[in-house]
Amino acid sequence: MHKPQGPLLVVAVALVRRDGHVLMQRRPYDSMHGGLWEFPGGKVEPGEAPAAAAVREMDEELAVTLETSQLEPVGFAGDVTAGVPVRTIVICLYIAHRWTGEPQPQVASEIEWVPAEALKNLEMPPLDYPLAEQLCTLMKKVENRC
Repeated sequence: MHKPQGPLLVVAVALVRRDGHVLMQRRPYDSMHGGLWEFPGGKVEPGEAPAAAAVREMDEELAVTLETSQLEPVGFAGDVTAGVPVRTIVICLYIAHRWTGEPQPQVASEIEWVPAEALKNLEMPPLDYPLAEQLCTLMKKVENRC
């Protein structure tokens, strides 16, 4: 019998332009959830702070530079995988309105700027839907969007 592993912590970032469009990326077709749209991000390394992981991931995945001070926490989503061994996955979403560089997909099949109110219509992995909802709730409150 396999022992459950510790939770897998993942970070994601919603890069938001002044017009309220959010950068989404399409997962590589040969990966789990291949071809679906997601917020860019990735795994937090052992001993790494989540905000530092978000900064690193944006550099690795989109070739943009962020400072941790430019990140604002939005919320999180979690689930337990049905695979063996069982593992809990928690995704923490941040929002950023400022960064340096023009986003270029380094790992994803493609990227697209999507109006915030259209996020819920994208085909996404299951955990990205509650994240999109939390993002829209924040954007309605702060920016009168969604």
